[in-house]
Amino acid sequence: MRHGKKNNHLGRKTAHRKSMLANMACSLIEHKRINTTVAKAKALKQFVEPLLTKSKEDTTHNRRIVFSRLRQKDAVTELFSSVAVKVGDRPGGYTRIIKLGNRLGDNADMALIELVDFNEVYNVAKATKKKSTRRGSSRGTAAAAPAAVVQETKKEEE
Repeated sequence: MRHGKKNNHLGRKTAHRKSMLANMACSLIEHKRINTTVAKAKALKQFVEPLLTKSKEDTTHNRRIVFSRLRQKDAVTELFSSVAVKVGDRPGGYTRIIKLGNRLGDNADMALIELVDFNEVYNVAKATKKKSTRRGSSRGTAAAAPAAVVQETKKEEE
């Protein structure tokens, strides 16, 4: 039985797994998206999302906590400067995993993990979309009013 065993060991010892996830997190912060296997992407998501939450509040304590997990000063600086600005208003869900298919060499499931706010392709459509409300009474009167105005202008032209 696997009661209470949350994390995927990824076939590695603890120190190797922590180092690998720290390196992958630094690469994700630096490049904003990386290709990896699905299992590693899911493990990386659990590893990096709490760090992104910590980066919202720029305090010395949070920087030290994040540095103890990432172990690269450049990645911590990048995280607290440019990445934290973009994810500041987001309540969670900072990463997206997109499955890519199988790798040629060993048929492993591959995935692309990326930071959500740095993908311009998906964010352009959402930025231009206007938020609309669905209220029956205001919609009916608003739709009828312009039609009446158009009919009145046509009568004035004749």
